[in-house]
Amino acid sequence: MKQILFGFIWLCAFLAGPKGAYAQDGALTFVTVDRPPFSMQASDGTTREGFSIDLTRAIAGELGRELRFERVETFSEMFEAVESGRADGAIANISITASREQAMDFTHPIFESGLQIMLPGEKEGASLINVIATRDVAMFVLAAFAVLFVFGMLMWLLERGRQPYFDRPLREAMFPSFWWALNLVVNGGFEERVPTSRLGRLFGVLLVVSSLFIVSIFVAQITAAMTVAAISENVQSLNDLDGRKTATTRNSTGEALLAQRDIPHDSYDTLSGMLAAFESGEVEAVVFDGPILAWYLQTQGRGKGRLVERVFKRENYGIALPTGSPLTEEFNRALLALRESGAHDEITRKYFGN
Repeated sequence: MKQILFGFIWLCAFLAGPKGAYAQDGALTFVTVDRPPFSMQASDGTTREGFSIDLTRAIAGELGRELRFERVETFSEMFEAVESGRADGAIANISITASREQAMDFTHPIFESGLQIMLPGEKEGASLINVIATRDVAMFVLAAFAVLFVFGMLMWLLERGRQPYFDRPLREAMFPSFWWALNLVVNGGFEERVPTSRLGRLFGVLLVVSSLFIVSIFVAQITAAMTVAAISENVQSLNDLDGRKTATTRNSTGEALLAQRDIPHDSYDTLSGMLAAFESGEVEAVVFDGPILAWYLQTQGRGKGRLVERVFKRENYGIALPTGSPLTEEFNRALLALRESGAHDEITRKYFGN
């Protein structure tokens, strides 16, 4: 009977021992990726900083645990380290999703975020130039110049020998006649160069009346072209990405959203690779976490892009832990304590202001 009781006590100690040691002893190892301003290399080149990094350090401080970070290149490597138990957890801009919850555990949300779209920046003066420099507008302008030249030469035929302005040889009369027709259309003509012949005056009246239609058609063409350009540049929904070279990162919630909406896109392994493609013009639209895109535009990409204000999918970030990890409950209690003390808000203000 004593042997049975001793064996039962030993078995309970064996089962409880590793769990207690895991939760209370030894330094914690967390994997992360470069995701400014959530996780990034500090200016000293040796340590890491960022919202998620500082918050995890504060949690470890609440628990009295030592903490070290291990950087990996991709989210896939980070998740593999957590799922295999090689790391105690992962931290960055990790969105809490149902599919990820099946493979690992998450703490309470640490940050509210969402997916946004980044487009190339607008260049001053480029919009109107791009609109005018189209084939249709160019052909219309050339046709208008040709018509004015013909009208001017007809007036020269009718008025030469009668109006001193038109009394000149053909070669010398080409530009002055064109200039007269252009001024007639734009300004109503020259008062001191009124046609004197009956046919010339009749033709001049017809030109003045027709000029109203010519100017109206020209303005309508430019306005229509600018309207079409403005509509094509405006992005209000994911459907507006049709026809644009769109990109996101692999195994991200952005990739899942684009795949769900059947929007063609390229998936990059790293954030830096995707941003480099955007800067080179290889990518025309980026669908990714809004805070990270905003940080990029403020620190590295000034003038290179603009952020669509609308949030297309709201998400919550969390700390990823292995399934069944005893740290989950401890981290949640520490998170609540940091929120109550105001430390969580202080870390938030440090990287995102008020």
